[in-house]
Amino acid sequence: QVQLVESGGGLVQPGGSLRLSCAASGSLFRFYAMEWYRQAPGKQRELVARITSGGNTNYANSVRGRFTISRDNAKSTVYLQMNSLKAEDTAVYYCKSSGGDWGQGTQVTVSS
Repeated sequence: QVQLVESGGGLVQPGGSLRLSCAASGSLFRFYAMEWYRQAPGKQRELVARITSGGNTNYANSVRGRFTISRDNAKSTVYLQMNSLKAEDTAVYYCKSSGGDWGQGTQVTVSS
């Protein structure tokens, strides 16, 4: 089991960028695949991006080419670099480990 803490959310204008971070506790981080999800008001939570323990990545069609997931095992942290943000990216973003642990979420609002 790991404790996950997200940070880096905020208010950004359309076309802007944000980088989310998810810091994990414990020594097992490097063995886990890590995922970023998001949930917009009134919508189901959806998978945004995934990175395996070996660094392979997958993205939702809606963010491919704009978002990049990465990890730093030395810092037990996974990142989500979000570029060319759109209003429809507005949501609470959560990280999740393949062990089933969730963070508390961080709000991203894209608005002019």
